[in-house]
Amino acid sequence: MNESTRRRLVLGLRIVVSAGMLWFLLTKIETDSSRVLPEWTTATALWLAGATALTLASIVLSAVRWQTVLAAMGRPAPLNRLLSHYFAGQFVANVLPTTIGGDVLRVSRLARDNGRMHDSFASVVLERLTGWLVLPLITFIGLLLNPPLQDLGPATQMAFSLACGTLVALVLVVLAVAARRWGEMDAESGWRRFLAAVSVGLNALRSHPRQAASVVAVGFAYQLVLVAAAVMAARALGIADAGPTALLAFFPAVAIAQVMPISISGLGVREGLFALFLQPLGVPTAQAVALGILLYVLNLLVSLLGAPAFAIGGRRRADGGPAGPSDPRAPGRPDGPASIPV
Repeated sequence: MNESTRRRLVLGLRIVVSAGMLWFLLTKIETDSSRVLPEWTTATALWLAGATALTLASIVLSAVRWQTVLAAMGRPAPLNRLLSHYFAGQFVANVLPTTIGGDVLRVSRLARDNGRMHDSFASVVLERLTGWLVLPLITFIGLLLNPPLQDLGPATQMAFSLACGTLVALVLVVLAVAARRWGEMDAESGWRRFLAAVSVGLNALRSHPRQAASVVAVGFAYQLVLVAAAVMAARALGIADAGPTALLAFFPAVAIAQVMPISISGLGVREGLFALFLQPLGVPTAQAVALGILLYVLNLLVSLLGAPAFAIGGRRRADGGPAGPSDPRAPGRPDGPASIPV
């Protein structure tokens, strides 16, 4: 079986899994839509507008985080160019039925700009890796700010386990990087290439501690904006029981789980976890599932703004330097996961 066939089979399997999980959840929901959809009012429209604006702002903060990582690596890049690449990546990841991840597209287009495929790959890996630190810490903060959330049985246990598991994975990655001297990324493949990229990024951040702190700070800002968007989306649906501290504790756990490559864009996984986390707070399963679907729709709508960047964003160079590989499938492209969590 060649690589292209395998990717298509995996994509088909993920579509089936997403549909199956959503069908299972929907069968558990009463059909009375009045309990799910709130009355349309000016307040509802404002909450939705706010959630949409914050979702859009999160993309900008993601690009700022990426720019900060590149600056620490000594490869500065203009924000407008990175933002174009990020929107294009979001469009590919969330809108197009493709087996190429949005992160792969970002790496390819940045490499076309700067002619440095290895550094471009390392910057995306490190930018994503900050989520492995920030998301668990936000969950712990939410649990500490609202102690009753610590006694919700399976909901608390799942959130705590996902947070701790992510931190353990981060520690293991750092230890693996520290355990040996990694060579050039073009000499590695798969997860070895991933670890080599982490090594390059961590060495750069150790040399620039102030910029490293800025990367983490922007990472916190990015995730907190997404939490705020979830709070506004919950308000739009009339879910009063899903307050800021509850979503501070549980939304990061959802974000961690939904990037696992078992469904399309986290469909089914996200909705199921919202049901698990919010039901002990008195939120009906129908509303919890509706919240997950609404957040997906908001992300999809914002991702559509990346269509022009996807169509024309890779046609010109930001500088006049040598071009790197332009096709994500071209020789020399980064091996490993098509989308790097989180």
